[in-house]
Amino acid sequence: MALARVTAAEALLHIQDSLALESEEDFSSSDESGEDSEEERLYFEKRIDPKEDFCNSNMLVPVEYNGVRKWVRVPQAEDEYSYSQFLQAVLAKFNLADSASLRLKDSSNVEVDSDIFDELLKSSGVFFKAEECNGTHTEVTFLEGSSSSDWSPSPSCASQGSSSGSDSTLILESAKTRRRQLIEGPLDGNVARDNVRAALCSKPGGKEILEEYEKTSTISDVTRRKMVNILVADMVESHGRVPPVNVRNLYALGITTLFPKLSDPDSKNGYEHFYDHQSGSSYLAWRLKTVQRTSAQDRKKSKITFQEGPKTPRNIHSDEKQLTGDECREAISVMKHSSDTILVKNKMKATFQHRQRVIQDPDSASTVLDLFPRFLDTPGLIDQDFSMIFGEEVSVKFLSKWPTFFKPRVIADCCKNLTPSLHVDELLLYAQESDDGVWHSEEWDSEMAAILLLLHLLPPTVKGKKGGKMSASEATQRLIKFMKVGSSMETFLKETGPNQPFLLGVGERSNCIQDFYIILDQKAIPCRMQTLVAAFDELFKAHYAFAVSYDDALSSFFIFIQTTVYGIDVGKVKESPRVKEIRARLLHCEV
Repeated sequence: MALARVTAAEALLHIQDSLALESEEDFSSSDESGEDSEEERLYFEKRIDPKEDFCNSNMLVPVEYNGVRKWVRVPQAEDEYSYSQFLQAVLAKFNLADSASLRLKDSSNVEVDSDIFDELLKSSGVFFKAEECNGTHTEVTFLEGSSSSDWSPSPSCASQGSSSGSDSTLILESAKTRRRQLIEGPLDGNVARDNVRAALCSKPGGKEILEEYEKTSTISDVTRRKMVNILVADMVESHGRVPPVNVRNLYALGITTLFPKLSDPDSKNGYEHFYDHQSGSSYLAWRLKTVQRTSAQDRKKSKITFQEGPKTPRNIHSDEKQLTGDECREAISVMKHSSDTILVKNKMKATFQHRQRVIQDPDSASTVLDLFPRFLDTPGLIDQDFSMIFGEEVSVKFLSKWPTFFKPRVIADCCKNLTPSLHVDELLLYAQESDDGVWHSEEWDSEMAAILLLLHLLPPTVKGKKGGKMSASEATQRLIKFMKVGSSMETFLKETGPNQPFLLGVGERSNCIQDFYIILDQKAIPCRMQTLVAAFDELFKAHYAFAVSYDDALSSFFIFIQTTVYGIDVGKVKESPRVKEIRARLLHCEV
């Protein structure tokens, strides 16, 4: 093992020997295009300490441009390697125009700024791939963490460097550092210029702006508007809808540094016409306001697009004359003291619009059952209000579709797709009626079991940070509860608390319910028909009659009923992918 150990210094000396021979073969043919001098080749024949090599004032690095590789000296000024002078040296070595723009990037395509150039050169062996920014080639790639022996004519060098985990870390750190510098650091003309150049080169139409300025030493009004739009888009993309003032100033400084003839010599900084924080009257500021205003309008539109279900204000779907003012107040008073069911229902129709205003007002919504107490002793009023909102055709959809169409498909889908469990297996058993008409269930009847199976297909989802996910079995208690005949309704209501509407079944057993109630605001509203399917139909309608939102745990479940069974707000309400998936499965299911 001792013989196999080679010091880093010996390895680098061996590499330099190899490159010295290679430089005589590969670089000796260059003449007019910037031939390497004898002094440069002798540099690699010297036996120097590798640690001193990175700080040596005569440091050379290999550079590739357009398939041609040459050695370029890194100028040093005041014990630091000069970023700008190195770029000039690259231009001179490859006989490029002085006005050509170059930039440096690392192996992961992250731009290297002037402030970290010196540190990177001293920290590791490097070489560059140089390309023009405003021409066909648009980058200078800086390969970090590689020894000179890694440098070969193969184009796979960059991909090899970028595949390492350390380079991935470097990308994240460089991006974070760059953004922090833009926001917190003092304004630097070179950083600002490079930032604007990078934004223009990376966006469609940006290179044409650089070319126009290079040809004419100015830009037209149309081009200036295009440039401002590109830079504001880049600013918002990198720093959000409200970029820090320092970032705005940096982009403005970058414009006048990259295009010096656009600078205003009579203003304090020369770039106030592009951004002036004091007046707020400048090209970048105006464009930012437009972008912010447009995005705000888009957000408002998106809020209107998705309806809120039961709480959404609705137009009346009835020709019934609506009472107002004193006539409305008189009708409300008459209803409270009348025992005539037909009169009560007619007055409830005539005061429907007033009632809708009451329930849509957050300050008065909780008083609706006090203002209209006949809900508590006159069955059918919830169904009547729902029909006035949506019409009779929509109102009968659940009762007509659930037993014959949806129920058998829910059972079939659960048999195929639900993960077996004791509770699910029991519900599947309960949902199926035996040949002799006897229910298998000792808990819920067939109709309720099928509805609870749908709840298992659309279980509660995690919302917010409080608590964990609720199971479908636990959510059942948010949908229906059982109370034995003879128990105190008053005691039950006191213990209920302010929950969303739910069904209460009263009977000797939970599979033999005698009366159904809808519990709302700790009050019991009797259901019109004493069957489970009809009671559930009325529970759903109660959300709309009183403009009450769905229980969070039952949101997906009720939205499925809303859109798929009743056909309410189809394409307007926000549905989860699970709701859409279950709808597709059930509608295409054959039973």
